[in-house]
Amino acid sequence: MTTTTGTDWAAWQESWDRQQEWYMPDREERFRIMLDMVEALVGTAPRVLDLACGTGSITSRLLRRFPEATSTGVDLDPALLAIAHGTFEGDDRVRLVRADLKDPDWPAKLPYDSYDAVLTATALHWLHSEPLAALYGRIAGLVRDGGVFMNADHMIDESTPRINAAERAQRHARMDQAKRQGALDWAEWWQVAAGDPALAEPTAQRFEIYGEHADGDMPSPAWHARTLLERGFGEARPVWASPSDTLLLAVK
Repeated sequence: MTTTTGTDWAAWQESWDRQQEWYMPDREERFRIMLDMVEALVGTAPRVLDLACGTGSITSRLLRRFPEATSTGVDLDPALLAIAHGTFEGDDRVRLVRADLKDPDWPAKLPYDSYDAVLTATALHWLHSEPLAALYGRIAGLVRDGGVFMNADHMIDESTPRINAAERAQRHARMDQAKRQGALDWAEWWQVAAGDPALAEPTAQRFEIYGEHADGDMPSPAWHARTLLERGFGEARPVWASPSDTLLLAVK
């Protein structure tokens, strides 16, 4: 989508996807399983909360697959939200909200009190375990009975150090090869964004908020499942996994 400002938002979406796929080559498969489980549990016209939505990667795939769905995207990053606004401009199925998920009152900014599905990917590892557990409690309050929460993210099982080390070495060797072939990493992508007139100011604001990268904790899938049960969900378990990532599904 190109707006009157001349910014090609579709190109920015594609660029973001390529950068993310450099880290997660199974990203599209992960999204497919996520939407499979949305359809299986809450149908093909769900009201969805795209949590820490970024550029709207989940929302764009959701609406392509389920045209009758609606999505509320919430994020704090002004640059990624700028891309999301440009992408979904004029689409009444999408609402975008700027909010800090560490603020206990962020749900008050949402247009709805409950959702069929809350979905998030590659975002909540920025939080440490204690605020993440608190966030899970707030999410449980937003998911309707019978609704779902899914978190696709890096989840590390510290009980398997040799497996973890071998997987990490192989993954980084593959990433190094892709880098030699021209792939952009996280830092390089943001350098390009800072040079675009439409994104320069929100990118500068983004780095004032987050710094270079705000790494939190990456607890195991078992921790996520246990914490979601403790915070109000009825069932929780992984429904997909790669060697480094897990899609964790919880049902209210």
